[in-house]
Amino acid sequence: MGRIQLLNTSIDNLSMQETLALVQEKIREGKQLHHVVVNAGKLAAMQKDLELRQSVNQSHLVNADGQAVVWASQFLGKPLKERVAGIDLMAGLVEMAHKNQNKIFLFGAKEEIVKEVARKYSEIYSPNLIAGYRNGYFSASEEKAIAQQIADSGTQMLFVAISSPIKENFLYKYRDILKNVNLIMGVGGSFDVVAGKTKRAPKWMQKIGMEWFYRFLQEPRRMWKRYLVGNSQFIYFVLKERFSKHRES
Repeated sequence: MGRIQLLNTSIDNLSMQETLALVQEKIREGKQLHHVVVNAGKLAAMQKDLELRQSVNQSHLVNADGQAVVWASQFLGKPLKERVAGIDLMAGLVEMAHKNQNKIFLFGAKEEIVKEVARKYSEIYSPNLIAGYRNGYFSASEEKAIAQQIADSGTQMLFVAISSPIKENFLYKYRDILKNVNLIMGVGGSFDVVAGKTKRAPKWMQKIGMEWFYRFLQEPRRMWKRYLVGNSQFIYFVLKERFSKHRES
């Protein structure tokens, strides 16, 4: 499994199909796969947030969720095969879980959102697919009990729809309690899309790397800092890495 180093981060050079196949293999072997996706904003945050950097780099599998990350990898001379969007990967994994009679646990978002996601998946696939669900609002003192609740549910896959860096740090911190869950994965705002609260960008916008802008237009007050500041910082760090290597050579 090839990995590249980009902005102090190890990213797996896998396609969507290769990623799905790897998850299926680990479930069949009864092993755990701690999965993380990175986009421009998260990579920028990781340059200063060392706890987040550790949580990401200690995971078993890291995919490039943002098209900007793929472009940066090409610009820096270590090209990634393709973007593996977290929401598309989650859709493929949920379908795989249904086919293999595995169970999923949904953790995150507001109560009405996560409840609607559970309802939709139960309707599309089967109520047996859902091992349990819980909203993403909790205090630090509740974290361990939540991890135990998920572990006791008998789920094979855990999807966590909480903002960064909370979800990454939660999964890293409680990975031992969750050791019998074969896939633990952060999925950001994916539950909002599945529930119909927010819309996915048109395919053409996804292809030109502007999905973030479509998301920003839907919730500008909430997203302006994450995208506009985060993306600007990402460009700065990529240019810095490129030209520092030129100076060395």
